[in-house]
Amino acid sequence: MGRQGSRDSIIVSVRTDPLPATVETVIDPSRKRRLIDLSELWRYREVVFFLAWRDFKVKYRQTYLGVLWAMLQPLVAMSVFSVFFGRLVGISSNGAPYPLFVLCGLVPWNFFSRAVGSMTGSLVNNQELVKRVYFPRLIIPMSAMAACLTDMIVGFALLFAALLAFGTWPVPQVLFLPLFVLVMAASATGLGVALSAINVRFRDVGYLVPFSLQIVLFMTPVVYPGSLVPHFWRPLYSMNPMVGIVEAVRWSVLGTPADWVMISISILSSLALLVAGLAIFSKSERAFPDLI
Repeated sequence: MGRQGSRDSIIVSVRTDPLPATVETVIDPSRKRRLIDLSELWRYREVVFFLAWRDFKVKYRQTYLGVLWAMLQPLVAMSVFSVFFGRLVGISSNGAPYPLFVLCGLVPWNFFSRAVGSMTGSLVNNQELVKRVYFPRLIIPMSAMAACLTDMIVGFALLFAALLAFGTWPVPQVLFLPLFVLVMAASATGLGVALSAINVRFRDVGYLVPFSLQIVLFMTPVVYPGSLVPHFWRPLYSMNPMVGIVEAVRWSVLGTPADWVMISISILSSLALLVAGLAIFSKSERAFPDLI
């Protein structure tokens, strides 16, 4: 439609086609408090990958050996423990070569301790991301644990290479090893997410965790068999989830005798720790942007 004057013309046009629909995305926290929303975590799986890859690159940036440090550290610890506890003290290894016996304990313990330590400070280390961008906060400690998976894979590769070096072949029950690794990841996740949530409010936790893990190392049968613990104390001793996991890893790799009561208690303890950790994290999650 238009109107023309004598000298100047003014053209007024009217669009007849409909305007495009406006798409709005509303981000609204769920009214129901759930321990874990697997569908939401799956939607943000790429964020987990990129955060884990970032942590992995930062960890080994400007190092000459890179990921080989994950192999060198358990080798040095195995050598030191073998000399002092295997030869000088003469601790029993249940019939297996003592270096292999110790390495079977060091590989799962190193993953557990590194994963818990990394997850504890993950939210505080990513506080700008937590305050400005919406995503499931559980992604941050989960990505910190995922960055430690490479160390565990390298550690188990070293363990199987050591088996061949000692002329020992994995026993048939090695097929159960992935199950025990899964239980170990569950215990690390439960403890790690709980400590990461508590560390947001009480920063002392970040200083307490490394010290506590050093103590728990000697409360875990890494350099000695669990059979040395008196029967009366074994149920309480097995409440440490890593007790049964280390014993189960040795059984599945070396075929050493296993106390299935201890292993069962540790598995139940791992599952309880996972549920409790997720509950603590879910309860505290909404307050993270204000507290961090």
